[in-house]
Amino acid sequence: MERTIRWSLEEDLGSGDCTSESSLPSGLHQEGWIMAKESGVVAGLEVAQYVFQLVDESLTCELLSADGDAVVSGQRVLRVEGPAKSILIGERLALNFIQRMSGIASRTFDVMASFKGTKCAVLDTRKTTPGLREFEKQAVKIGGGTNHRMGLYDMILVKDNHVDYAGTMEQALENVADYLQKLGRDLPVVVEVRNSEEASAAMHSRKKWKKPSGAWLIDRLLLDNHTPEQTAMMVEQWGGEIPLEASGGITPENARSYAEAGVDFVSMGWLTHSVKGMDFSLKSTAYFNA
Repeated sequence: MERTIRWSLEEDLGSGDCTSESSLPSGLHQEGWIMAKESGVVAGLEVAQYVFQLVDESLTCELLSADGDAVVSGQRVLRVEGPAKSILIGERLALNFIQRMSGIASRTFDVMASFKGTKCAVLDTRKTTPGLREFEKQAVKIGGGTNHRMGLYDMILVKDNHVDYAGTMEQALENVADYLQKLGRDLPVVVEVRNSEEASAAMHSRKKWKKPSGAWLIDRLLLDNHTPEQTAMMVEQWGGEIPLEASGGITPENARSYAEAGVDFVSMGWLTHSVKGMDFSLKSTAYFNA
């Protein structure tokens, strides 16, 4: 995350802030407040604090709210004080992180609230903004969601293309079992299924092979592009044996119907690829004294 912040600052600052350098006198000391312009769940405040510290260690940055707090329009969430030019260098990058992360956290909170009365949790996906995955997935957690795999390295997720390329579900899973045995690793294994036939094949293979620890090979079935009705049928058949995840085309409008079908997880790429940022701005002392 530090590497991304440094690169983002370099992208914005370039050879210097020519506007502040040309319009402000040297040595000017000021303070400013980041404030919410709409209600929601704030996230990214600690990231913003780090941005200002990276710009200028002499800046004093005070968090007036904590990541995960509910805030209302007009509420101050962060105070920064120090050289005015330094405040303005860090302003936009700090706001960009807060706005993006707060938008994701707020919508994640809304989805989890819609699941009230069910056992379901919402998962994010790898459908993230390149370079910002750590930040966006952290925002999902701040909003009350659960992180899926971080990348290609920390979970085996056997998808439709893996099955098609391997030839059959059984062959793909046999290859997975051999791989784990050779490495002596117990990576989580999730298998995407398109229909009841693939689910049956996956569950048959689950009890055919084990991980190095002796645990069954498959940890979860992912029900891809099932309707809520089809999902409920799969829950009735397999829900007592293995955790189930629903995925594919799930939005805030239909997410609860999948939760009510009885799955343990709903994964939503929507959380990170379609969410609108939450509006924040930085205002000066003069603004509040007006």
